[in-house]
Amino acid sequence: MSTETPASLRVAPRPDDPRLTRGVTGRDQSGAPVDLRVVEERPLTIYLNSREIVTAMTIGDHPEWLGLGFLVNQGMVRAADTVTGIDYDEELATVVVRTAVETDHEAKLARATRTSGCAVGTVFGDMMAGLEGLTLPATPLHVADLQALSAAINRTPSLYLEAGAIHGTCLCHGPDPLAYFEDVGRHNAVDKLAGWMRMEGVAPGDKTLYTTGRLTSEMIIKCALMGIPSLVSRSGFTAWGVEIARQVGLTVIGRMKGTRFVCLSGADRVVWDAA
Repeated sequence: MSTETPASLRVAPRPDDPRLTRGVTGRDQSGAPVDLRVVEERPLTIYLNSREIVTAMTIGDHPEWLGLGFLVNQGMVRAADTVTGIDYDEELATVVVRTAVETDHEAKLARATRTSGCAVGTVFGDMMAGLEGLTLPATPLHVADLQALSAAINRTPSLYLEAGAIHGTCLCHGPDPLAYFEDVGRHNAVDKLAGWMRMEGVAPGDKTLYTTGRLTSEMIIKCALMGIPSLVSRSGFTAWGVEIARQVGLTVIGRMKGTRFVCLSGADRVVWDAA
């Protein structure tokens, strides 16, 4: 399959970055020697001001966006909080997000729970906090755009195509991919995207979030709290995730393979315009 980076991508995967993969040798099913690239996995400790929050296992790219996005998606840095700086120390493997005023993160840390997500899947406090009264824009989702996105994303040079064992998340507008992030955990990829959107001031109301990961309750909640009205995955659903999506008016499409998919929430907002 030929690959090509879409012209619309403002942030693209980095399959050629030597820091993100490592060469290893092994043997195939016939016993013949093989050489291949495997994805790196390294710790990154995230601080909010002077408080250590969590250590995530990550491939190591975009640490500043990952740190900020994690805190934003956990509700520890809110829209009203002024971020005064983000400091990354590669040697210490730490990223420190600084805000003008101390936040309420201590209370959230006291109620930490572990979710079903791989890698970093920790939600602080009540998972449903912030969803009460949330209304997502009823942005239409065109099937023709979905098909164009699926083709474009699957042909984009990526670590997934290079080495596998990785999740991808892409923010899209209509048929155009805008920012594509990868990581060993699907939550990390989404958090990088959230950090990028916060730093770049990207509006979410007319966007679609494409992910390779499962559509679990936490993925649904993250997408809704980010204000993105449509979520698409080539993987499947959980029942609670579908229930939450229907409650908040999130259009959710899963099992997206080529031109085939299943919509379990928001079908009334889907425009069935593909041949």
